[in-house]
Amino acid sequence: MTVNSVISVTAYLILAPIIACLLSGVDRIVTARMQGRRGPGLLQPWYDIIKLFAKENTSVNDIQNILVMAHCFFAIFSGAIFFAGGDLLLVLFALTMAEVFLILAAYSVNAAYSELGAQRELLQMMAYEPMTLLTAVGFYLSSGSFRVGQIIGTELPHIIKMPGFFAGICFILVIKLRKSPFDLSTSHHAHQEVIKGLTGDLSGPAYGFSELAELYEEFLMLGMIGLFFITDNPLSIIWTCAVIAAVMFVMSLVDNIFPRVKWESLLKAAWLVTIFAGGTNLVILSLFG
Repeated sequence: MTVNSVISVTAYLILAPIIACLLSGVDRIVTARMQGRRGPGLLQPWYDIIKLFAKENTSVNDIQNILVMAHCFFAIFSGAIFFAGGDLLLVLFALTMAEVFLILAAYSVNAAYSELGAQRELLQMMAYEPMTLLTAVGFYLSSGSFRVGQIIGTELPHIIKMPGFFAGICFILVIKLRKSPFDLSTSHHAHQEVIKGLTGDLSGPAYGFSELAELYEEFLMLGMIGLFFITDNPLSIIWTCAVIAAVMFVMSLVDNIFPRVKWESLLKAAWLVTIFAGGTNLVILSLFG
């Protein structure tokens, strides 16, 4: 690992939860304004996590804590590989492992709402995994490598060759971050439901670790959005950040406009986007490079 990779990973480990908390705070404020409310403060997500870690460590069983810790580890590990410039396929596989451990943690408590949330999370994985894998293949065809360090080392942004993949990954991002209308497994807002579902039986530090893992995961997914725009030109960071901000705003808008859909609609919509947006772009890249 090079010195630059070590610096990037260290910065990721320290800054990712801080920046993701700020983005979550902005999202809550924007959501409140859209609903005609004042809403919480900007730092409220950070206060919530600190409060969770300050509570007593209680759990339904011992295996639950182990599985949640494994979920958090693989979420952080996948981001570390990404920001170290590593293999994009390994990043996606590690991220999938993180989701699997969270699902197992929900199943381990033998509770109705947690099991229902775990089943819905599996359906969501079936919906977004094909698009993420196709996007990795698209980056390979566009740059000639699966390594993130080489993907961002091009003169032109990949969005020129991969508009279909970009549309698909933005659609998948709504599912991945569990926002309406695709927040089937758990909800972050009271306008959907009071019962949390997937994380309903987590409490204290265990719940804190799951929230921390989600912050790292959100930062990683925004990094995936950035891959479409960042190049070897340092100035590309400016327009990349602008695009990420625009994508976050559109997701907040969608989250507040659309009600939750049924799982059948989720699968149909995600697979249609994967086939038409991702599949068409993949064929074009394969034929014309």
